[in-house]
Amino acid sequence: MCGRFVLKATPEEIADHLDLIGVEDFPPRFNIAPTQPILIIVEGERQEVGSNLPNRQAMLVRWGFMPGWVKDPKTFPLLINARAETAIGKASFRAAMRHRRILIPASGFYEWKRPAKDDCCKLQAYYIRPKHGGIVAFAGLMETWSSADGSEVDTGAILTTAANASMSRIHDRMPVVIAPQDFSRWLDCKTQEPREVSSLMTAADEDFFEMIPVSDKVNKVANVGPDLIEPVEETAPLAPVKEKSEQLSLF
Repeated sequence: MCGRFVLKATPEEIADHLDLIGVEDFPPRFNIAPTQPILIIVEGERQEVGSNLPNRQAMLVRWGFMPGWVKDPKTFPLLINARAETAIGKASFRAAMRHRRILIPASGFYEWKRPAKDDCCKLQAYYIRPKHGGIVAFAGLMETWSSADGSEVDTGAILTTAANASMSRIHDRMPVVIAPQDFSRWLDCKTQEPREVSSLMTAADEDFFEMIPVSDKVNKVANVGPDLIEPVEETAPLAPVKEKSEQLSLF
């Protein structure tokens, strides 16, 4: 899953990476948590008839997806993630998968490795970022929830998939990453049906991310400084990545 993430890129860097007209100024954030506002990217209307240029727009939504049919949000679970394998058919996400796919820019995310049952060590937090730095775009879904009094709340969730071998040493899930060349295809909800973009909802390449052990200060939402992503000595080294055997098996 993905329960905390970082966005420390400047508005100019985000606008350049995601081909936006512009983004309002905002400070770097090192501990973005559920229910907080998150920056998302949606595909707007074309500026000119017949134009192939993207018209992407940035906006803020609450991190915690709320389907439009929910009557009482107090009785509905907080959906910060959606499983890519089931989102197309699941009632909570079906409409958003068809009509409201989004991109969620990030500099990296946090995950925690649980110790073995016979290990007395506490959870080890890791900051997981692209090896070459820069911005990564998570696949996401958006929904606008309307209350009985007519007020509206824009909400969003991050799509996750089964972890690759590198990531599985820490957790069995990871965010779906959309490559820059696939931004338009993912955001195009008019001509690209969910089944036509399902091939994009896969784990990142094995060498895409690096895992940096960090302190448990990230566990507290009140801690928001850049020191959260500073490396520390890990309590127990990660196991080496198991390489796939090239030898065919008869069984």
